[in-house]
Amino acid sequence: MPNVNSAFDSVEVRDSSKVAALDIGSNSFHLVVARIVAGSVQILHKVKQKVRLADGLGKDGTLSDEAIQRGLSTLEVIAESLQGFEPDKVRVVATYTLRKANNAKDFLKAAKAVFPFPIEVISGVEEARLIYQGVAHTNHQQGQRLIVDIGGGSTEFIIGEAFEPNILRSLQMGCVSYTNRYFKHGELKPKNFEKAITSAQQELEMIDKQYRHIGWKTCIGTSGTIKVIIELASKLEGTRAENTVSKEDLYILMELCCKAGNSDNLKLDGLSIDRQPVLAAGLSILIGIFNSLKIDAMEFSTAALREGVLYEMEDNLQQLDIRERSAQSLATRYDVDVDHAKRVLATTMNLYQQSKKTWKIESKELKSLLEWSALLHEVGLQINTRGIQRHSAYILQNIELPGFGQEQQSLLATLVRFHRKKIRVAEIPEFSIIGHEHVHKLMVLLRLGVLLNIKRQDDILPDYSIIAKGQNITLGLPENWLQTKPVFSADIERERDYLQELNFTFEYN
Repeated sequence: MPNVNSAFDSVEVRDSSKVAALDIGSNSFHLVVARIVAGSVQILHKVKQKVRLADGLGKDGTLSDEAIQRGLSTLEVIAESLQGFEPDKVRVVATYTLRKANNAKDFLKAAKAVFPFPIEVISGVEEARLIYQGVAHTNHQQGQRLIVDIGGGSTEFIIGEAFEPNILRSLQMGCVSYTNRYFKHGELKPKNFEKAITSAQQELEMIDKQYRHIGWKTCIGTSGTIKVIIELASKLEGTRAENTVSKEDLYILMELCCKAGNSDNLKLDGLSIDRQPVLAAGLSILIGIFNSLKIDAMEFSTAALREGVLYEMEDNLQQLDIRERSAQSLATRYDVDVDHAKRVLATTMNLYQQSKKTWKIESKELKSLLEWSALLHEVGLQINTRGIQRHSAYILQNIELPGFGQEQQSLLATLVRFHRKKIRVAEIPEFSIIGHEHVHKLMVLLRLGVLLNIKRQDDILPDYSIIAKGQNITLGLPENWLQTKPVFSADIERERDYLQELNFTFEYN
């Protein structure tokens, strides 16, 4: 009689890991849990919670207490699905609403109490890039493709080929924000649609000519709004390609909405109750997109932002290092002294390796951010040598930097802003992804990496060491070495005074 319990004993088990991605959107929160095995992603579990965070975003840019509480309550529920996950196996990204909310930090601070994973607020361009990566890894069309993703607060447009996005844009129009603006009381009249469609086409004036000039072979829509519209179109009379929607279909759906008169009366086969209030807004935006970009038909992709996040979480699944390309672009554009940047990087990483355990900063992400700050700390040199730290920080804070979330980009700018001279503690922002004590430690390591290379020469440094414990730092140098370097000795002595601003005691011998 076969023994079921031992049936799999001889089966070879390959290495695998479990990862999760959470998309904190303006309309819904989406969680995807996946298994990475043999270079592929296997989706294990999905959670979707309708939150309509954007409903609480006022005209003054303040997110209401009610919306914040809805978001926090949802995060509590999702946290249960993530029990047992290591922090580096979960990535959480927030999009339009938290990008725009002037009190987003209040939400992020409160979230720490109920949700154990850091939340990255990403830029519109970064959101578009991740959406493209999700589609590119799961769809295999030949030639250039246009990807459109209608969210709750913004809509992303990407043209790319294979794994390479060529142009990325994010426009401020979404199904929740347009519902509040044009269909607030559920009124579905032709004049409401006309205003919403016109508004969408006005937004598209910023990109329509450029996108049509570049062109595409395939047009693909992603995420819930377009998915619902394509599902509704499939139930209309007539023949059409599977999983696609045409311009004619969109106008037929608009007529059905107008016949209903109000979203409460909108009873279409396949339309869920929670989608009823926002369908008209999403439909209007999509009609505006079809009109402005001269689209005849669009097909649907099940993969989008969350899948893009998943595919970038495992090194062996990444098609390219986006951060490296961003840094290379900056270095070229601003004529960075590459040799000196590499010297500072090598020294800073040496200091990091010696201090990471005692300072408890042994983290892949912390190490990565410190590396990029070392390489890019002089990006502002082209503007002016005087005040280089301020020029470099301004560039890093304001330029589009694919591969980095908003807080990551702000942290880079902050580290670079204080890589030399006086430290103004009051100007160091509070971060939700990293505590201030870690920010200070990374800042110290970068400053020392820059200081030890102040002569901008190779092979000038002797063997050195660092001991970092708590707020105490000791830099070890060969005996009597500083006696022959009076200027260097004065620089180090001055650094001791600077670091006192961060409450660090800096000793050297």
